[in-house]
Amino acid sequence: MPILEARNLTIRIPTEDGVVQAARNVSFSVEKGEFFGIAGESGSGKSVLTQAIMGMLPNADIDGEVLFEGRNLLDLGPREMRKVRGARIGMIFQDPLSSLHPYYTIGAQIAEMIHAHERVSRDQARKRVCELLERVGIVDAGSRFDSYPHQFSGGMRQRVMIAMALVLNPPLIIADEPTTALDVTVQQQIIDLINEMRRERGTTVMMITHDLGLLASVADHVMVMYAGNRMETGKSEDLFSSPAHPYTAGLLNSSPANYTPGSTLVPIPGRPPSLIHLPRGCAFRTRCHHASAQCLSPPPLRVFEDGTNSLCWLESLPEAAASTETQAVAASAPQERPRIMEARDVRLSYNLGGLFEGAKTLDVLKGIDLDLYKGETLGLVGESGCGKSTLARVLAGLTPATGGSVHFEGRAIESLSTREWREMRKRVQLVFQDPFGSLNPRRRVSSIIGEPLRIHDICSGAARKRAVQELMERVGLNPEHYNRFPSEFSGGQRQRIGIARALALNPELVIFDEPVSALDVSIQAQVLNLMRELQQELKLTYLFISHDLAVVRHVCDRIAVMSKGRIVELADAETIYTNASDPYTRELIAASFHEPRSSAPRVRRLVETIPGEVA
Repeated sequence: MPILEARNLTIRIPTEDGVVQAARNVSFSVEKGEFFGIAGESGSGKSVLTQAIMGMLPNADIDGEVLFEGRNLLDLGPREMRKVRGARIGMIFQDPLSSLHPYYTIGAQIAEMIHAHERVSRDQARKRVCELLERVGIVDAGSRFDSYPHQFSGGMRQRVMIAMALVLNPPLIIADEPTTALDVTVQQQIIDLINEMRRERGTTVMMITHDLGLLASVADHVMVMYAGNRMETGKSEDLFSSPAHPYTAGLLNSSPANYTPGSTLVPIPGRPPSLIHLPRGCAFRTRCHHASAQCLSPPPLRVFEDGTNSLCWLESLPEAAASTETQAVAASAPQERPRIMEARDVRLSYNLGGLFEGAKTLDVLKGIDLDLYKGETLGLVGESGCGKSTLARVLAGLTPATGGSVHFEGRAIESLSTREWREMRKRVQLVFQDPFGSLNPRRRVSSIIGEPLRIHDICSGAARKRAVQELMERVGLNPEHYNRFPSEFSGGQRQRIGIARALALNPELVIFDEPVSALDVSIQAQVLNLMRELQQELKLTYLFISHDLAVVRHVCDRIAVMSKGRIVELADAETIYTNASDPYTRELIAASFHEPRSSAPRVRRLVETIPGEVA
């Protein structure tokens, strides 16, 4: 008997613009003890589906059944669902900063989970919390128990969220992008921890992720969603080695893991449809290379002998559609470039003990030397907490260094006048790591993206509206969503808002702090290709910070590896990946490696065709 089974689940959410068809007739089952993965682009309905399961959509109109341990969760009242959440179903949310309360310590918030469901003393709860924090990679958990969320890096906050979900040992864990903000070594630790719990306690895991490489290496079964529809389900090995649906093949082709030196990624053309005004027939037909007149009618469900299901008119996917080759582009010839920014012996320390003599200090940056050359992309990689984001803020002039110097186009940024500083802000922009925390929740997208244009008096009125909508179009957002608030967008869409805002002033240097960490692979490919096009067209310079080494390898000319506040290795990208000299660099690369998918063609035998719904 499955531990979780959804039957014909349909979710409709009323909004000011109309009713959002968030999920349509979705059915799937999760067996006890298995690892079930859900993949798909941002806005495809993945997170909404799990929120419906957890009873977190009070205003939605939900039809169908969600059976957990034999009970229909949709029939339970608020009090009964509170007993299920946490104790029986743990949830790891996508955005750790907005999920953790800023006024309470992380230890108190995790312990609250224990006290809400069990009768234990404070000391017992504290001991359990500290043990679990150690297991998820929080060093010196005893002292960090009393720290606040803002005192942790993005990756460390995500580890706190994982500890909160695991603390009551629930039989089912629903993880919504649990490794998005984590570097590769910690990502591997978390996956190992989840697998250890599966072995020891029989924990079942349902994970949403856009990291197809990770999903291919850990999941038993996978469901691919698009525009609220279940497009394909099957065993992980079968689905990733030989996809049955054109959309699944498109996602795989978009992945930067399919690396070819000097190439551009192959994104799925267009963007997902509005869930308010869905296209007639197959939801994917407007972006599909194999669309035909048949696709104007609802597609049938193809059931194959190996257990794979595909919602498509095609009985088999043409071999060329499953190819993961990237499109080669001519590599630019090496040339001497002028230096646009240089950092010399940059140091940053924080006082941890107040104003008295002998106070402790925390050294975050320990003598950084770094050069950025005009037109290049310099990658910055390293584990969470090593100082990557702090260095980015120092280079952007947002955080003053306590030692050393930073020069932008030959001028020390610490000596700039107010007028010169204002001019520099137009020429140096930063895309922040956390898409939700960096967007004002009370302002509309039009105001957020257009704010730089207003501050610097670039344009106003109708001209500003046109400029904002053009920026939205450029980064893959629907210009019709001009007046929406950040909370009305998915995590990936919020990240695109941040990128559009950074591009508004046509800067010379853009510092990207995890710019595509929240994006699915197809939109990620579009954004990475867009960044390449903009760089070539406008001669932009990028500092690209990321924990995704496949992405860094694809987009960067040179790579700097940081560890504990120092740069331990700096070389061109291919040298780093093929002949790394530092042991720490080799450790990062080893942790990021996933076994490649088999490319052998697979012939499936069709056993059943279930007609589509009447249009």
